[in-house]
Amino acid sequence: MAGGKLSPRQKMINLMYLVFIAMLALNMSKEVLSAFGLLNQKISDANVATSQRNTSFMEGLAVKANDEPSQYAAVKAKADEISRISDDFDTYISNIKSASIENIEDPSDYEVMDKPDHFNNLFFTGGKYKEGGQEFLNKMDKYRTEMMAVLSDTALAKVAGIEDIKKSIESNFSTAEVTNRDGKNVAWLNYNYEGFPLVASLTKLTQIQADIKTTKSEVLQRMLAGQQAAALSFSNYSTLLETSKSAYYSGEKFDGSIVLGRTDESTKPSKAELTLDGRKLVEGTDYTFEGGRVKMNVSAGSPGDHKIEGTLFYGEGGELTPVEVNRSFATISLPNSAVIAADKMNVVYRGVDNPMTVSIPGIPDNKVNASAAGLSKISGSKYVMRPGAGRTVIISANGTLPDGKPVGSKSEFRIKDIPAPVGAIRGETGIVRMERGGLEISSISAVLPDFDFDVNLNVTGFSFKVSGQPTVRVNGTKLDGAAKGALRRAGRGETVQIFDINANVSGSGVMLKKTSPVIIELTN
Repeated sequence: MAGGKLSPRQKMINLMYLVFIAMLALNMSKEVLSAFGLLNQKISDANVATSQRNTSFMEGLAVKANDEPSQYAAVKAKADEISRISDDFDTYISNIKSASIENIEDPSDYEVMDKPDHFNNLFFTGGKYKEGGQEFLNKMDKYRTEMMAVLSDTALAKVAGIEDIKKSIESNFSTAEVTNRDGKNVAWLNYNYEGFPLVASLTKLTQIQADIKTTKSEVLQRMLAGQQAAALSFSNYSTLLETSKSAYYSGEKFDGSIVLGRTDESTKPSKAELTLDGRKLVEGTDYTFEGGRVKMNVSAGSPGDHKIEGTLFYGEGGELTPVEVNRSFATISLPNSAVIAADKMNVVYRGVDNPMTVSIPGIPDNKVNASAAGLSKISGSKYVMRPGAGRTVIISANGTLPDGKPVGSKSEFRIKDIPAPVGAIRGETGIVRMERGGLEISSISAVLPDFDFDVNLNVTGFSFKVSGQPTVRVNGTKLDGAAKGALRRAGRGETVQIFDINANVSGSGVMLKKTSPVIIELTN
């Protein structure tokens, strides 16, 4: 089209071709930018789902660690460390992403994100790195190094699949030089971020966040699976001592035997038929099943030997296997004073059932009487104290020794109110950093940190405040439409307050102290 002498008409046609080709190139560029943007959004949506899954996992693990600390406390500690390392790096990336589009009016208009200026200016200067570029590399290296250190710990190194995760971390978070298409070695940061359109760099950063969250999810799942496998191993056995009688005289030959017994739920009897000194024992009152144990809850009785006899049945349906029980224990010593103990400290709390144990060693429970304002007997030596007004309560215990001599004593307990609840979201209290989308779907709750009793607190409403906007009163435990509207007008990094949380004890008329607020710092 450029050779020879051309007529004005031909020149015009050639010019039109050039304009047409330029338009095609421009449209293709916009389509590519839009494709990057859509990919970035898709990865972001997947990241939200992964984050919610990880949060649910951590909440479930916290419950397990609380219910079975001996089995899950160590796993919870490792999971917390992994979460800290992952969340620190993820938050850093979120911050630099937000900064890169803060001057873009519509963050969803990907076709305007065609310039490489932001990250070029943030990371590079001539042939060197700026402070921002070096910080990014340092953060990447720190995450990789800390995660490898945690996963190399003896407690995790033997968990199935951990080695594959370590290889994945080394690959996905490597900052080593990269060989380009021309066979030349190029610095990792330059290869990935120098000269790229803004939307492409954002997509790469979002993918790193996806790798962080996915790695965290895989590690947590492997850890729990490993712990559950350990629960079925020999670590759930304990040694038991079998003896022909319950007590031996000095100098007598001891003929006991050490045997191995399993102590988890897999060896729980289907049912039991037991007697104590010929008296039939009742499940739930005299004994309970705890793991692989039959936990006795009976009075030691009068001094002397006592026999527990009967049968334990293992299996299901018609395939029950009987195992004979023929054991004995001895009750010894006569006291000269009563023993009174509160199962949970030397205080009792107003508004809750305080379990108490009142007994006199050597005297059957049916011959021990305990009395106090608000005290009621459950069974045996077990009592419940429901204190009323006042700051102290005195419990008196009296009994009669076999020789007819009466014994007794008194003990004073302090009465305290239930402490003030603390507002919480996702189980976290105080100042909580979270994404806007997570806040919209999370429930507000109230907790009693470090309280020794299980108290069911109900939240019926709260006030929601975004700086510069009117306070919204919400009924229930989640943000309503008005509150979500106010939340959407809050800027990134702003804090919102949840206060005036109405909480009460389920099924109780006890008035609680004012619930402390929870403050959320928005991360996006």
